[in-house]
Amino acid sequence: MEANAVAASTGAQGTVAAGALAGATERWVSTGGVQLCVAELGDRERPTVVLVHGFPDSKEVWSEVAKRLADRFHVVLYDLRGCGRSSAPKPLRGGYTLEKLTDDFLAVADAVSPDAPVHLVGHDWGSVQGWEFATVGRTEGRIASFTTMSGPCLDHLGIWLHKRATRPTPRRVGQLFGQGIKSWYVYAFHTPVVPEALWRGPLAKAWPALLSRVEKTPARGEPGGDYPTSSLPTDGARGVWMYRDNVRARLRRPRTDAYAHVPVQLIHPTGDVFVSEQVFDDLDQWAPQLTRRSLVAKHWAPRTRPDQISAWIAEFVTTVEDGTPARKPRATSQYAERFGGQLVLVTGAASGIGRATAFAFAEAGARVVAVDRDAEGAARTAEMSRLIGAPEAWSEQVDVSDGLAMEKLANKVADTHGVVDVLVNNAGIGVSGAFMDTSPEHWQQVLDVNLWGVIHGCRTFGKQMADRGQGGHIVNTASAAAFQPTRMLPAYATSKAAVLMLSECLRAELAGKGIGVSAICPGIVNTNITTTTRFVGVDREEEQRRRTRSTRLYGKRNYPPEKVADAILRAVARNQAVVPVTPEARGAHLLSRFAPKALRALARLEPKG
Repeated sequence: MEANAVAASTGAQGTVAAGALAGATERWVSTGGVQLCVAELGDRERPTVVLVHGFPDSKEVWSEVAKRLADRFHVVLYDLRGCGRSSAPKPLRGGYTLEKLTDDFLAVADAVSPDAPVHLVGHDWGSVQGWEFATVGRTEGRIASFTTMSGPCLDHLGIWLHKRATRPTPRRVGQLFGQGIKSWYVYAFHTPVVPEALWRGPLAKAWPALLSRVEKTPARGEPGGDYPTSSLPTDGARGVWMYRDNVRARLRRPRTDAYAHVPVQLIHPTGDVFVSEQVFDDLDQWAPQLTRRSLVAKHWAPRTRPDQISAWIAEFVTTVEDGTPARKPRATSQYAERFGGQLVLVTGAASGIGRATAFAFAEAGARVVAVDRDAEGAARTAEMSRLIGAPEAWSEQVDVSDGLAMEKLANKVADTHGVVDVLVNNAGIGVSGAFMDTSPEHWQQVLDVNLWGVIHGCRTFGKQMADRGQGGHIVNTASAAAFQPTRMLPAYATSKAAVLMLSECLRAELAGKGIGVSAICPGIVNTNITTTTRFVGVDREEEQRRRTRSTRLYGKRNYPPEKVADAILRAVARNQAVVPVTPEARGAHLLSRFAPKALRALARLEPKG
């Protein structure tokens, strides 16, 4: 720290007995006439991650993220001056400048990690401050990396605004007005007295319910619902001085040397109603070592998506600590920005379309859960997914036709990895033969896997998506047989037609919750389904002959499952309803809509033996 930095001292330590950070070690750091309340979790011998909160928050906004990071890092959270349990400057005016907030950060960093730089993570105003910390000279050597969420650098923003105001184009004017509308509250906070009165009165009372309703944060009584804390009225009333002391001054006279001297990870919630993604258009010039992430979430992502955020922080910090370049989303995948870091679960992932789909999501940087009855096959898929690009991948063995097992799987995944963002119900089996030759047992088997497996997946994982309130997507693998009748596939075609209609019904029901549903309808795809298909009504020798013949036919057609996987990612990215894959599937789909009699005539043809 430079000679002009404010001297700091550390007070007594204790253990937090209850609340969102129960079990954390708590201490006080004195700096610049204020006492900062600092909480620590994890092993102090490990790399230190400092989480800085925003407005009108306290350090508890980070509690769920902190708990997930504590097993790998030394995690530090502190209440900003005047927030939570920290004392406020006197007077408030002039007490919240970025220069003084930088003093506070350096005092905390020196107290919790005197011999090593810390990894900084900021959200909202914690991110605004973080940009100051990561770009001023006096913090060089004290910060190892910076992860920013929902808070631009005021200097970068000032230059961004000036460029659009002085050199307007239709696009730039639109961006200017768009961000201006999103920043309505900034103007309101510059009015005297009124914001403080609102925060100390009706606004603070309504805030928890408002957050729960609009942002879908956990409500009181739910896991993670112990936020906001009781300090909210004073947090909001005092915190408005961060806006008054900094915004106008920096936007009018932005620093032109605000270059980051550390690697930066930008996490942008796509549903953020306060910060437009466009304000980060020129960020690469300010942060030469930049990693961009997009997260399907709203502004308070640390409360609604702690699983995703903690995974990205851990990956980024680890790469910086190891001295390797931060792994950016793979340029080879056009879907990296869309799916990077999302949690994707694929059933039937041990082979074929399921395995190809898991690999495609892995290449896009998604975290993958590979599910199959074949435990070894699922494990191989998970292992390969990690090698391809998935930051994390796991395997689970389950029979999708077992409803209780699927419920247990959904709860396990949610508890361990978080709520699934994309569910791919792909597991399926084949049964071929005339209706009169298909036994009730065969009907039961194909419906249990092909239909009930999809129902179980949609019920368990879909409910979790809906309850989370942050959207998601469900993909159900149907088939061209869903709309193409055939005399030799009555059981299989019936199950897939049911999946198609189920998908359409769910799409209508879940649209209001931001959850998309897509039905993927492949035609003849070169997978191993023919080697496991049951051919009924014939003896074993004939069954094996037909199986061999079908496998040879699928091999000659040689339509790779990777193309189906690409169609699945495209369907999710575009929120497509029904996606026929392969030329024959698209042709059958068109005939089913415009010339159904032709399809019925084709269905009467008896296949050659």
